[in-house]
Amino acid sequence: MKRKIYDQLLQWKRNDAQKTAMLIDGARRVGKSYIAEEFAKHEYESYILLDFNRVGEEVKELFVRYLNDLDTFFSYLSAFFNVPLFPGRSLIIFDEVQLFPKARSAIKYLIADGRYHYLETGSLMTIKMNASDIVIPSEERHVRMFPLDFEEFLWAIGNTTMMPFLCECFSATRPLGSALHQKTMDYFRQYLLVGGMPQAVQEYLDSRDFAKTDMIKRDILTLYRADIIKHAKGYERKVEAIFDEIPSQLQRHEKAFRLSSISKAARFREYEDALFWLDDAMIINNCHQTTEPSIGLSMNKVQTTLKCYMGDTGLLISHAFDEKLMVNEEIYKKILSGKLEFNEGMIMENVVAQMLTAAGHKLFFYSNSSRENIADRMEIDFLIEKKQLTSRHNISPLEVKSGKNYTFTSLRKFCQKFAQQLDKPLILHSGDVMEKDGYLCLPLYMTPFL
Repeated sequence: MKRKIYDQLLQWKRNDAQKTAMLIDGARRVGKSYIAEEFAKHEYESYILLDFNRVGEEVKELFVRYLNDLDTFFSYLSAFFNVPLFPGRSLIIFDEVQLFPKARSAIKYLIADGRYHYLETGSLMTIKMNASDIVIPSEERHVRMFPLDFEEFLWAIGNTTMMPFLCECFSATRPLGSALHQKTMDYFRQYLLVGGMPQAVQEYLDSRDFAKTDMIKRDILTLYRADIIKHAKGYERKVEAIFDEIPSQLQRHEKAFRLSSISKAARFREYEDALFWLDDAMIINNCHQTTEPSIGLSMNKVQTTLKCYMGDTGLLISHAFDEKLMVNEEIYKKILSGKLEFNEGMIMENVVAQMLTAAGHKLFFYSNSSRENIADRMEIDFLIEKKQLTSRHNISPLEVKSGKNYTFTSLRKFCQKFAQQLDKPLILHSGDVMEKDGYLCLPLYMTPFL
């Protein structure tokens, strides 16, 4: 599968591989190991893959005994894997490097040596047990890898022309027209249901069977639960409780995560580590409340109030409809055709959060539940900064609408209250590009262009 991160790796190789190692950080099963090896095969004369989930103690011992004698270190490494190494033309991959932190700390010395290039992959990189007792190398450059985005999904199913056309329509604020819009929404709904985890996408491509694809996604959710039990030491029960609660929290009209649904006595300080563990693991995307739509949204962040979105919307669907431990094929088909009666808004809002995160946005929302003044009572799904900052009007409020009939009550009040600070307000909906009541409405699939 073609992935956009490949171009970032190429740029790193051209400009910075002599000075830094590249660390690909991402959730389990997003394709880190695959893309690292594909990059090595196509861009280097030779490569060695050290998978720390599999290599024996004899290889790990090299990092302990020979870092002060790198000639011997590389000789042993080359002989052990039967791979010749060529200065400047060979890549060494540290796969699942979080399982052997000593290899990560060795990057400092390997980069200083300058003979070869180094690529690392890992999950749960920031949790304490994977970074304790080592010095994190300053020569390490991070890139985050996410599930396939909508364009990568289109590439996977063999469509390379649709996204450039959508970009033209977005730039010109031009509707697609009924037939093309419907076709694009059909693709988009497939993307919602399948999600962007490479194994699930591959199963869907091979079988076009939603039930088989759902089984793959459930395997991934089971893996995540196992990771929680293994790695969230001391608060694994709290992490699991939050993980289980995400679908029901997103069903609510006010989607800020309520810990009281887990326990009436629950307090944020008791669950803070659990919430941020899931975010660090890139299983969820946290969206923070901000009190004002001004530049530097994080400066007005309410640390104790946030919304939790699943990192992959396909996984959310398998997570949400789990009464029989498998989502029925008929449920998928009804969601695909828009004929299932349920709160579709949670899926649409989740996929927007997923696409904004993949495009580099940090997630913020605005909420005011004032009981004294109805004019102040409002909630805006997302706030995003515009690309080119000016002296004012830098923040766009973003509302997600899943149904055909909707109102702009919160958006209208928000625009009146913060008129001097806002750029163009935007609506993301299931319809075509259009103006409605003075607001620009864009199809959900245009989110990546914002």
